[in-house]
Amino acid sequence: MEKESAPTAPDSAKKPGKRPTASRRGDVGEAAFLTKATSLGFDVAKPWGNSCRFDFIVHTGSHCWRVQVKSAHQKDGHRRYTVSARADNARYTKDTIDFLVAYIVPRNLWYIIPVEAIGAYPLLRFYPYPESSARFERYREAWCLMACPRDGPCNPEISVHRRCAASQSGECPFRAQRTTEGQPPSPVNDQD
Repeated sequence: MEKESAPTAPDSAKKPGKRPTASRRGDVGEAAFLTKATSLGFDVAKPWGNSCRFDFIVHTGSHCWRVQVKSAHQKDGHRRYTVSARADNARYTKDTIDFLVAYIVPRNLWYIIPVEAIGAYPLLRFYPYPESSARFERYREAWCLMACPRDGPCNPEISVHRRCAASQSGECPFRAQRTTEGQPPSPVNDQD
């Protein structure tokens, strides 16, 4: 009995010594986001052209969120993956985006990070390992942050793990930990 081999990339993608450009890697991350978000039930739109500071508009039924997608395709020499938290050398703010979504391609993991949690960090570092308690680990697969309308019931057509429903209090663990100024809580262990 012959053993089946894993699918391989098309011959055009196997050019020795030639890495995909940053633009192509970004396209891969955006395509993956579009697939993932729509599979969860979000409505997703892409602005025309490249002049917006965000990549997608995500509609939940009651809210529209501006989402910037960043992807990491390899470790940066350590045990971590790194993405930039800037565009054209300017940091993202609540005036430009609502969420930065980081996709760790080799591990097929997503980090859904509210822009307020980014602060002034120019780079975001991810340690996607079971023992990690790094700064952004709490946002791993936190799709519920985009699904939550913040002022009413959740859209039942969006099928995400709702951390508020899983908590004993029924409260959103992200909202409950914010300070009165609306800033995210201090990280437990930043590992940066």
